[in-house]
Amino acid sequence: DVENHFKPIYLVPKNKLKVVKNLRKSLEEADELYLATDEDREGESIAWHLKEVLYPSIPIKRMIFNEITKSAILKSLQETRDIDLNLVKAQESRRILDRLVGYTISPLLWKKIAYGLSAGRVQSVAVRLIVEREIERMQFHQTEYWDVQATLIKASDVFYAKIIEWQGQKVVSSSDFNSKTGNLKIKENLLLMDRELAQKVADTVAQAEWIVTDVDSKPVTRRPMAPFITSTLQQEASRKLGFSAKETMQIAQKLYEQGFITYMRTDSTFLSTEAINAARKLILQKYGQEYLPDQPRDYEAKKIKGAQEAHEAIRPAGQNFIDPEDTGLIGRELKLYELIWKRTVACQMMESRQRQVSVKIKTDEAMFLATGTTIEFAGFLRAYVEGSDDPEAELEQREVYLPNLSLHELVVFKNAQVKDHQTKPPARYTEASLVQILEKEGIGRPSTYASILSTIIDRGYVRRRANSLVPSLTAFVVTELLKKYLTPYVDVKFTSEMELSLDQVAAGELDEQKYLYQVYLKPPNGLKPLIEQQEQKIDPATARGLYLPHLPGYEFRVGKYGAYVIFKDAKGQEVSVTLPDELSPAEITKEKIDELWIAKQRGLNSLGVDPVTTKSVYLLNGRYGYYIQLGEVGVDEKPKRVSLPAHLDPQEMNLQKALFLLSLPKELGIHPELKKTIKLKISINIIIIIII
Repeated sequence: DVENHFKPIYLVPKNKLKVVKNLRKSLEEADELYLATDEDREGESIAWHLKEVLYPSIPIKRMIFNEITKSAILKSLQETRDIDLNLVKAQESRRILDRLVGYTISPLLWKKIAYGLSAGRVQSVAVRLIVEREIERMQFHQTEYWDVQATLIKASDVFYAKIIEWQGQKVVSSSDFNSKTGNLKIKENLLLMDRELAQKVADTVAQAEWIVTDVDSKPVTRRPMAPFITSTLQQEASRKLGFSAKETMQIAQKLYEQGFITYMRTDSTFLSTEAINAARKLILQKYGQEYLPDQPRDYEAKKIKGAQEAHEAIRPAGQNFIDPEDTGLIGRELKLYELIWKRTVACQMMESRQRQVSVKIKTDEAMFLATGTTIEFAGFLRAYVEGSDDPEAELEQREVYLPNLSLHELVVFKNAQVKDHQTKPPARYTEASLVQILEKEGIGRPSTYASILSTIIDRGYVRRRANSLVPSLTAFVVTELLKKYLTPYVDVKFTSEMELSLDQVAAGELDEQKYLYQVYLKPPNGLKPLIEQQEQKIDPATARGLYLPHLPGYEFRVGKYGAYVIFKDAKGQEVSVTLPDELSPAEITKEKIDELWIAKQRGLNSLGVDPVTTKSVYLLNGRYGYYIQLGEVGVDEKPKRVSLPAHLDPQEMNLQKALFLLSLPKELGIHPELKKTIKLKISINIIIIIII
């Protein structure tokens, strides 16, 4: 009720009335009520709601524990507290704010673009990030460059060196290109080799003398990563195990409920004394004294931006960490537990010590560089090696052998290979890297990351392709409208400040009603007055359209039934073609559009013409399966569509069957006894007869 201090109205769902009734009945025989819900804001809110629906007259005690073990529960029973109303207000304010944003902006999208679209306080920002990364990929300038790799020998040791200079000019390498644009950062005194020059260099150095001119050796120390928080667990489970954020949280929930791990929704890297002692004891037993630091590692100060309550990091539960092999777990649960076990143990181990060596080797006209890495002491790497979104980065974890080389030493040339390379556009976001950027910017909280990803995928804004998140044309159109007319609500900084304000509510430092008024009602920039101002400025025809920079002359539109493109054919007539859902904007080319247009002209998806309307009848395959369409998108204002019932084979569909389906629902007559209308219609993918 926005006019009454944003008072929320709560209803008990009908299917839960019996649950509440049974709880109330059980309460009649009790002397005390213990509320043992989860320890985060959502858990605190659930505890408060239980109190509200049960209205107990007996003492209430709030239990707090972050692992389901006997010792933790017994300790919690002795250290109960009252419900923290600040946490309840923060959670409630978040729910109210999310509804105010979602249920105010979404109807605007229905009016201006297409019914069924949605917007959200965090989901719209996430979609914008994915869209902007795709635009970077579309604008990226791809360049081919070549280099030369030599195989060299010292005694019986073989090693490799890569060209870095030719005739006094620096040879271009991947680091010389701007990672976002693909253009060279600096063009002066840089040599961009083509294949012909690279082959000439390879032939020339084959006849030369090779001499070592510089040797640089330096020690490198790597410290272990902090124990898992929700976001880093989701990232590593995605990289190492291929789990989605949603899968990771579902599996972690089961591990928590079975008492194997501590609570899995946390943004604190803090480890309890109990956990540190368990890890140190295990390190001593499993790896030996040399892997155990003199003092425990403290990660308490390394909280992320806007971290919430001081929960513990995600770790194996209990005073002694159960070895993965002794858990009895199998499959995905075992894999995730093992990941958590390794990370927790590793975070308390000694640093890894490595030595990096780089050697410059000269010929008459060229300079080559050979590099090597030796692990002198594995340290925490014995237990855990952090994953990476970039497969190339995994090479850094491997030892690269290089023989001992000294200044002015001669080495033997074996052969040289020319290699071509292509600059690569910025990688699409994965679930892991998107969670990482959201966390870095202070957007969302541990309990929200999985649901954010599920929402943008389920709503059709994004599709998973392998591990990548690929935006749809609809995502482009919606993002463009929101950026132009409702800028704050897709702005990273604005959304981050919202999160911080909600954290202030949780700390009792900000009045939630004043904050909600400021965000939603206060003129001129409150959401409601802002939408009232902007709605009249938005032309639906313009809002539905989009021009892609790499395809001038083509207008892309989003309608009720998906995306399509409008352009002029060879005769100069305006035509349209429906775009397949799986085609991302970056993959749309003139050739692909021509291919779709030719297929449409040939009637590859046409079943014939309706004799009544003279419109073409099509069998099409969309996001939700096969359907029949009467008319064409872009030509007819609202082409009639009907889903193909599950029992009908698309291969056997013909014009007669399609026209029958398009004629539904239809009346068959009046029931002679009941005197009610008999109708034939499609319901739940089957054809049924109903009496109304």
